[in-house]
Amino acid sequence: MPSGQHDTTLSTQRMRVSFAAMLLLLLASLTACRKRDFPQYPADYREYAYVTNGGSNSVSVLDLINLRQDRIIRVGENPTGIAANPAKNEIYAVNTGSNSISVIDAEKNAVAATIAVHSKPYFIDVDSQGERAYVANSGSNNVSVIDLGARREIAVIGAGEAPGLARISPDGKSLVVTNRASGSVSIIDPQSYKVRSVFAGCPGATHAVVLPDSTKAFITCSGGHQVMVIGLARPDSAVASEHADRLLTFLDVGKTPVHLALKPDGGEIFVSNFGSDSISEIATQMNEVGGAYLVGAHPASAIVSADNSTLWISKFNADSIEVYSIDDGKVVNTVHVGSGPDALAFSKEGHLLLATDAKSNDVSVVRVMSRNPSGVSGIGTLFTILPAGRQPNAIVVKGFRVR
Repeated sequence: MPSGQHDTTLSTQRMRVSFAAMLLLLLASLTACRKRDFPQYPADYREYAYVTNGGSNSVSVLDLINLRQDRIIRVGENPTGIAANPAKNEIYAVNTGSNSISVIDAEKNAVAATIAVHSKPYFIDVDSQGERAYVANSGSNNVSVIDLGARREIAVIGAGEAPGLARISPDGKSLVVTNRASGSVSIIDPQSYKVRSVFAGCPGATHAVVLPDSTKAFITCSGGHQVMVIGLARPDSAVASEHADRLLTFLDVGKTPVHLALKPDGGEIFVSNFGSDSISEIATQMNEVGGAYLVGAHPASAIVSADNSTLWISKFNADSIEVYSIDDGKVVNTVHVGSGPDALAFSKEGHLLLATDAKSNDVSVVRVMSRNPSGVSGIGTLFTILPAGRQPNAIVVKGFRVR
């Protein structure tokens, strides 16, 4: 056989072997990430992630079953906050620039109504029955109460200066409002629409969480290095001092605390200290800081897994997500994602973590648990990146069966 023909034959054989090896690797990889790692959905099930895009006046709809962008919905100007109704298939996007709320029908993925509110709304929260929504209007120093069935504003409640967040307690009896410019927190009675208490001394009051039993609220004082703890009124308590709202304590954390991640069981809160590149751990029963952990450049947000075992932290200036084992007290993985990861959300079954990438205008999709072709399990693997609009802000997930 001539030398050239021999070389050609060897080259062809090598190509065949290489192609076969690549095909086997691909098939093994596909097998490793199918049935064992992803839920099996019924034909009538739908699940979407909704992302507000402040720079393009839109909401991106991401299909979480087929892992693709479903569509882009035009809403008002500069959409920021977003929330899902727990009782009906509706999504609510806050249009900061046009002073309104867009109601999105999740079954049709189209705007069904627009509700006018007041100046520069930013955040929206929905009660556990899906009947009322509360919108903090930062430009008019008040809170709008919305009847979601009638799709209209039914009350306006005064607050402090530049309220950024209004959080309804799980029992529906307390509304916690953070007043960023006045460094205060307003507690509102949602039944009477009246301010019940005001607590000062929290510079840059930003984020708030309420415990599952509705007994306490924790608020980040982002202009300093503390978290304010408020005991919420319990008129039926056997302890007389608990009949009124009361300031319990201030907890020292890191610099510029911007976000609170509450464990589903309510036992601990994790504080994202943007200015000190750390996470502080708060024991909620004792109102004590258990420790602080360096996690890297500018933690912006965090979320705890449904089983209370794992904390996922978006590191805004490191373009990555830190995976922290709560039980072991250590970092177990770093997942590199898009640029400027911020807001986080889990898919309904918890097998995917979604991160809005504010600088690269996309959403990173991370597999919570994965297996390599040899069957070895790992925590946190970037699966894909889906497009969003300009300046993605907030994200919420809604899963449902079509009727």
